[in-house]
Amino acid sequence: MPEDRDWEAYKVPPTRTPVSERITSVPNPITFFQAVYNYVIDAPVTFVREWIERQQAKNKFYYYHQKFRRVPDLSECLEGDYLCFFEAEAQWRRDRMVDQEIVEIIRERLGACKQREGPNQFQNCAKEVEQLAQVTKAYQDRYGDLGVHGNARTCLMKQKHRMMEERKAQANASE
Repeated sequence: MPEDRDWEAYKVPPTRTPVSERITSVPNPITFFQAVYNYVIDAPVTFVREWIERQQAKNKFYYYHQKFRRVPDLSECLEGDYLCFFEAEAQWRRDRMVDQEIVEIIRERLGACKQREGPNQFQNCAKEVEQLAQVTKAYQDRYGDLGVHGNARTCLMKQKHRMMEERKAQANASE
């Protein structure tokens, strides 16, 4: 590029909107209200918010890593101990949600494997298919046929009936 540019030939185009510079003795009321707003409302609120954030940064609380203590099972509660019944029911609901998430994660892994492998999915995703079958069977054994209104008591009764059927089948097989 040549060093001697002709600046007159390459002028900057003029702006489309002209800048008007008003010179008056009356101050602009908008700047006055902005300054009042900044000092009266915004500065104290910002100070309080930053102070709260500093306090929260000192002791962080990760709600998604909350660990609940294990409570006694419904079968271990004494008769008439309604607090124990409530805690056992809450524990059962948490366990059910965890088991649902486990099934969903395994299902997503299988879907990702099928997407990744394409035509070779039957050969290369056999481990994921087997794992999904085991997890869904375990979930169905524990929570299946309970319906939407299932609770810890009906789940316990279902497991009890299943164990009794297994014992009867075992006794009939040994005879």
